[in-house]
Amino acid sequence: MDDELLDRLQIRDLVENWALWRDAGFWEKFRTCWHDDGRMMATWTQGTGDEFIEITKKGFYGDTSILHFLGGTTIELNGDRAIVQTKMTISQRAPVQGVWVDVVCTGRFFDFIEKRDGVWRVTLRQPIYEKDRMDPIEVGAKLELDSEILNSFPIGYRHLAYLQSGLGFDVKRDMPGLLGARVEELYAAGEAWIKGGDIVWS
Repeated sequence: MDDELLDRLQIRDLVENWALWRDAGFWEKFRTCWHDDGRMMATWTQGTGDEFIEITKKGFYGDTSILHFLGGTTIELNGDRAIVQTKMTISQRAPVQGVWVDVVCTGRFFDFIEKRDGVWRVTLRQPIYEKDRMDPIEVGAKLELDSEILNSFPIGYRHLAYLQSGLGFDVKRDMPGLLGARVEELYAAGEAWIKGGDIVWS
């Protein structure tokens, strides 16, 4: 097996392990997906991999149900660096105005993944939020959203943000979507980094 194919297999394995280990609560294994300085950017929290694990654990054993499902992956390799995009859905279940709902958000994980000491791990994970929806769990349940609040969030994750802000999270309002300046900035940051530059993203 040539080195590039082996790298691609290891990167794909990392991406899949991230979702499975995180959603199953395999925290020690999940920690191995991150470099020590790795960062996670999510709508509801931004910080280091360690910080993301700790806040995720609180919700996992509490009342915050967030799950992930993965689709296809594309990998751009340059030596020990890779920009990796993976189709995904984020599913969160929680009450909104007393009505239990499921929010499903479709998008991509945009990952800065680096091999250090022979091991590929995540340096930065930035989701791209393309579209979402909210559905009451109980058949016939009535749910009326505040349109002013809903429309104050970016279109790609407005229902997810509505739910999360209602739970008390300070939702980040400038996450990249399918189109627009913010996602173009992310693509440019990835291109600069894979060529040897620093990660310029916040």
